[in-house]
Amino acid sequence: MKYRVYIDGQAGTTGLQLRQKLEKHGGVELLLISEEKRKDETERKRLMNEADVVFLCLPDAAAKEAVTLVENPHTCIIDASTAHRTAPGWTYGFPELSPAHRESILHSKRIANPGCHATGFIAAAYPLVHLGIVAPDYPFTAYSLTGYSGGGKTMIAEYEAAGRPDALDSPRQYALGQMHKHLPEMQYVTSITQPPVFMPIVCDCYSGMATCLPLHSHLFQKSVTKAELADLLREYYQNQPMISVEDTDIGFLAANELRDTNRLKLYVEGNDARMTLVSVFDNLGKGASGAAVQNMNLVLGLPETQGLL
Repeated sequence: MKYRVYIDGQAGTTGLQLRQKLEKHGGVELLLISEEKRKDETERKRLMNEADVVFLCLPDAAAKEAVTLVENPHTCIIDASTAHRTAPGWTYGFPELSPAHRESILHSKRIANPGCHATGFIAAAYPLVHLGIVAPDYPFTAYSLTGYSGGGKTMIAEYEAAGRPDALDSPRQYALGQMHKHLPEMQYVTSITQPPVFMPIVCDCYSGMATCLPLHSHLFQKSVTKAELADLLREYYQNQPMISVEDTDIGFLAANELRDTNRLKLYVEGNDARMTLVSVFDNLGKGASGAAVQNMNLVLGLPETQGLL
């Protein structure tokens, strides 16, 4: 017997990606809603309460409302929106961060899927704080390159339209007011005292992400060389099927290196005085639908990588 899964908001970018993965998964039955009833609350509620796992791929307000429709205590909700990532009673769905994170996901009925930029930042910053290499008040900065699919259907249409503006040929910085929606979870999950100065940049490629943390070693709480830091991070993420640590000086890093996969590579670059940690992954994979399927697999007791590349 297969587990039953429902996607609320299956017409959006993340919802479509999830549906594609789940249709090939092999361990679940996808409960589908007819197009004419997609916004019918009664039908949505019926399907949600029949499901073992419900994915929410909705705007924040709609996600909060959808949670109230689930009355079945056995139904697990995995929310891909920003709505519950710092909310009490919700588990943050990043199992690689610690055994405690993984254990919490295994037994949770309310899981908040991480944001894409937040995934890249937290993958690098969390171990630094947890291992005592930097203090919680370290002045983090970060910039993050993303493919335009992260902007959803509207941005995708804008980038793929004929006769588009010349400005779209160039990388574009956004969220210039330092109020990006992923900042609260970046601070909350890593336990740093203030959010990083964060600079997201959208590029003219469909998907892919590279989140970079520049580091000054003279500000470290614990003295480590670049090679020692790479070894510590490699040990920290050992035996994690989705995350690997690299420290090769390759000259160039492409944000779309891991496009169409669900893996994340954490590069350790620079030198002993000035280092950079760069998380390279797919904003639609480990940064969205791939992470959601990984969390589902853990909740259902299935192999963690089932249905994932």
